[in-house]
Amino acid sequence: MPKKKEVLLKIRNLKIQGYSDEQWVDIIKGVDLTLHRGEVMGLIGESGAGKSTIGAGAMGYARDGTRISEGSIEFDGMELTTATEAERRALRGSRIAYVAQSAAASFNPAHKIIDQHTEGPLQYRLQKRMEAQEDAMDLYERLRLPNPKEIGFRYPHQVSGGQLQRAMTAMAMSCRPDLIIFDEPTTALDVTTQIEVLAAIRDIVEQFNTAAIYITHDLAVVAQMADTIKVLLKGSEVEEASTEEMLSNPKEEYTKSLWAVRSFESPQKHRPKDGVPLISVKNVDASYSAGPKILNDVSFDIYAGMTVAVVGESGSGKSTTARCITGLLPPSKGEILFKGTPFPPDYRNRSKDQLRQCQMIYQMADTALNPKVRISEIIGRPAAFYSGLRGAALKNRVDELLDLIELEPSQYYNRYPPELSGGQKQRIGIARALAAEPTFIVCDEVTSALDQLVAEGILRLLDRLQDELDLAYMFITHDLATVRSIADEVVVMQHGRVVEQGPKDEMFTPPHDPYTDLLLSSVPEMDPNWLTTLLEERGVDNIGDAATAKL
Repeated sequence: MPKKKEVLLKIRNLKIQGYSDEQWVDIIKGVDLTLHRGEVMGLIGESGAGKSTIGAGAMGYARDGTRISEGSIEFDGMELTTATEAERRALRGSRIAYVAQSAAASFNPAHKIIDQHTEGPLQYRLQKRMEAQEDAMDLYERLRLPNPKEIGFRYPHQVSGGQLQRAMTAMAMSCRPDLIIFDEPTTALDVTTQIEVLAAIRDIVEQFNTAAIYITHDLAVVAQMADTIKVLLKGSEVEEASTEEMLSNPKEEYTKSLWAVRSFESPQKHRPKDGVPLISVKNVDASYSAGPKILNDVSFDIYAGMTVAVVGESGSGKSTTARCITGLLPPSKGEILFKGTPFPPDYRNRSKDQLRQCQMIYQMADTALNPKVRISEIIGRPAAFYSGLRGAALKNRVDELLDLIELEPSQYYNRYPPELSGGQKQRIGIARALAAEPTFIVCDEVTSALDQLVAEGILRLLDRLQDELDLAYMFITHDLATVRSIADEVVVMQHGRVVEQGPKDEMFTPPHDPYTDLLLSSVPEMDPNWLTTLLEERGVDNIGDAATAKL
């Protein structure tokens, strides 16, 4: 008989309360959880289900404005609810690690990445500085970060979002913990990078017999990672089963509804035979400061009322192209045209009307919205700046915009961003962009941080607004399911160049450019064996080699 695995984490009747309207209310309502060494449990559910709150609770930690009100949290024989704060702190970072969803918000921008990485091993006296740095470089290489010997000596803002997410995963692994809580760790990653990170995470779990709680809204991803899956809804457990059983035979209607999401697909539009593009990117080269060239001869057009999805790996130049269009990064060669007329390359030289035409919706609403400013001011500021509205006229305009994004003005006008869910924050980001009355919006990974139910709602909202307001979108994404849902045309980028472009229906029909084919084949499927099969097909003999294999 196989040896029974040792229980590492046992949670019983966990109740966590949040403070709202001057009273404590239950947000986690009596959840049980058992995790053995070397096992991975997936927590899934829509925004507000309590996934991240339970993940924090597994460390004996309650976020600001919450408290653990009842239940037991036993980690390797230690009861965390009655342990002293010093005892809990001694576990965090050493024996229990946490990988947050937003690496950009989690790293200290004033310190180099490797200094933050080595802080844990040095604090717990597990390694000396040089040993910790060498180990960091080894983990960077395992996670296939570029220039692993050098990248740690950069500051967080000097690497891409996907690279920073991998660096944070490496940092969590630095002390070789017994338990790692992964809170949406691949949200910011493109599909090819995601495969490498998922494979590396699986390798770490297997090599060191590490247990993990894997929080995600991506059902195909959790299928590759988890031994068991627990489904949550509004702080309560819906059902739990082995991954294979959950995928093949979910019992509850709510679980079945999660399996059926992403049904939305906007009718594909085709560019007019005659007419001038709204935005034209013409032979653009760009670089940061005196660094290497990031964009190389990039060209594509976006027509009014249409959506062009720009896809590619992290570091391929997608967001840099958007920065050139919006004037945040003047091209070193080439030009940006608006209705056939050149835009000044630097936004500071653009007129107010030119600035108004191009707006952005950002990937991480948590970091894009000032948490100390009311929603009314966040939306009202661009309306006042571009349209000169004041007083009652400005309030009416903010109310109109809240109605437009399907949020009740009377309920949200005076709220602050921390009081909103992830999907609601992203809707506020959309309203802020619309307040300028633009004709063109850059949507930079706007659904990547959202669960699939909420993401579908955002896509439907953007599609409706496009039809009502005749907007053009540049949709930066690594999610090819999103491309299928909303794009009219697709631009594929790699290493700062356009590899392939064309109408969506043609781009998803073979034959493809080899790189496009790589992207399409890297989209996870709802099959627990998909990742293992894919690695075998690509010549990776074992999971551990995946982090350094050139996929």
